[in-house]
Amino acid sequence: MRTLILAGAMSFMLALPVPHNGALSAAHARAADTASAALIKPNRYGLPDFGDLVDEVGPAVVNISVVRRQETSAMDFPFADDPFYDFLRRFGVPTPGMPGHPGRGPRISRGIGSGFIVSSDGYVLTNAHVVGEAGADTEVTVRLIDKREFKAELIGSDTRTDIALLKIDAEGLPTVRLGDAEQARVGEWVVAMGSPFGFDNTVTAGIISAKARRLPDENYVPFIQTDVAINPGNSGGPLFNLAGEVIGINSQIYSRSGGFMGISFAIPIDVALHIKDQLIEFGRVQRGKLGVTIQGVDKDLAQNFGLAEPMGALVSSVEPGSAAEKAGVQPGDVVIGVDGTRVGESSDLPRMIGEKRPGTKIRLDVWRDGKRQTLDVTLDEMQAQTATAPGARPGEDLGGKLGLQGRNLSADEASRLGVRGGVAVEQVSGAAANAGLQAGDVILALNNQPVANLAQLRQLLERSGNRFALLIQRGNNRIYVPVRIG
Repeated sequence: MRTLILAGAMSFMLALPVPHNGALSAAHARAADTASAALIKPNRYGLPDFGDLVDEVGPAVVNISVVRRQETSAMDFPFADDPFYDFLRRFGVPTPGMPGHPGRGPRISRGIGSGFIVSSDGYVLTNAHVVGEAGADTEVTVRLIDKREFKAELIGSDTRTDIALLKIDAEGLPTVRLGDAEQARVGEWVVAMGSPFGFDNTVTAGIISAKARRLPDENYVPFIQTDVAINPGNSGGPLFNLAGEVIGINSQIYSRSGGFMGISFAIPIDVALHIKDQLIEFGRVQRGKLGVTIQGVDKDLAQNFGLAEPMGALVSSVEPGSAAEKAGVQPGDVVIGVDGTRVGESSDLPRMIGEKRPGTKIRLDVWRDGKRQTLDVTLDEMQAQTATAPGARPGEDLGGKLGLQGRNLSADEASRLGVRGGVAVEQVSGAAANAGLQAGDVILALNNQPVANLAQLRQLLERSGNRFALLIQRGNNRIYVPVRIG
């Protein structure tokens, strides 16, 4: 089984198990080339020598240690209610939770990570998972390369992007130079610095393997993939280009064993700086919210909706009262642009909307009924969404080309789903099974034509031909399923 593992401050001991955008200007680009030429020279074997780069950037890279203290009692031990435990306690045998036993008192856990100084007055960027919530029971210490140590204050963190901002009380500190992740090229050399397993100021090098990599459940970060060796303790440390500029923050590894296996991921520095600015100004991150559920557009869906190519984010549902509904967005719309910027993949849309502040007015380009339309939207602030799944009872066989048995939704089920009607799927076979329909799905529309009941679904099937798209409710989500007969 492949596992995505955070490569950071999860190596706790004692009490816990080990567990800004835009293209560079021409002048900036020439300066970067000059800096690169000055910092990286081939050694006598013709290979790149990173020594000068490390000498320049190393002082701004820091080690971060986290200590948590939790009070314990006898109730923290699973055997505290055991009769034999009570027998030992009554006869004075030292047991956890008794005076003089090491199990009593504060439970101490420790973690390590990395970070880097972005301002001379003491702001430090790292990963959110390195410092956690850093409450009153947590002590965060930042140690510089010259062995100076500072107690750090957590200004704020954002778990969606895994970015945290610390502040230490110091002046005149060394700082990193910030680069442009957009200008980084796949195949170019990069260097990571950090504290893997607590070994301070460790340097590793490799190349950029891919850009704008999407990871499961990560909608807000277009990761930089590298083959730089990253291990627990590296998290939060900088990823440098050959000009000595930070282009990313090392965050995750992809591993089957828990150790480095040649694939690591860094958060682009422009994403981190956007989060930093909001944390300094507001103490939290504010994200725009459109109020839609979306899915990707594959080749079959593109053909069904009349798109020349698979692109955009297909809207499967619109939240009542949301910014999207007020602007006229409809299920079945394909969002293909935001403020003139193309939405190539469905995963692009959450990031593009989330980067904008609540109350921002945007122009949304949508594909509807074979035509491009433009809608003006004023964004809400992001919040959780909920939905209710229907039950199931025996139904009728639709037979024929679809291969589906279903029943009409009851009034209560339709009310819970917020729809006027639909068909609950009971059994699937043939084309329906091949398309991925499942028992428990609720069919709400066929080619954007509402389906209120079985009779209406039969009529639409008769006129649909051999290719069509069904809008279904599955659990808490609404998705389009392309169906091909034969």
